[in-house]
Amino acid sequence: MYRTALLFVALVVSPCAATRLPAQQPNQPAVPHDSVRGAVKTIDVHARTVEITTGVGYAMRVVRLQVPASAPITDHQKAQADTIGLSALKLGDVVRARFGGHAAPFVAYTIERLGTMTAGVDSIP
Repeated sequence: MYRTALLFVALVVSPCAATRLPAQQPNQPAVPHDSVRGAVKTIDVHARTVEITTGVGYAMRVVRLQVPASAPITDHQKAQADTIGLSALKLGDVVRARFGGHAAPFVAYTIERLGTMTAGVDSIP
């Protein structure tokens, strides 16, 4: 009976011990776990929040992001990789944002302006 109990404990405990995850450092920034590509719906410069609309039809959703001052905002169309301010974003800009967090508003890590919604209307091929 002792042999059976010992075998049972060895079989149950050893896989659990092998799958332990390493502890994350408390001062280490979290890795972006999601991204969104869509149009800027609202911008609140004072609260540093942005709402991005993405999807089509019934699959549309709005993602609200808290934008810290340290988050780089870049413009894809400019040749240089200079950052732009949050106030440079306009309603209808198409952006790609990488973000993370556990609940809305999520924290934006990077925002890249890809263009505007009206850019393709009057463009000449």
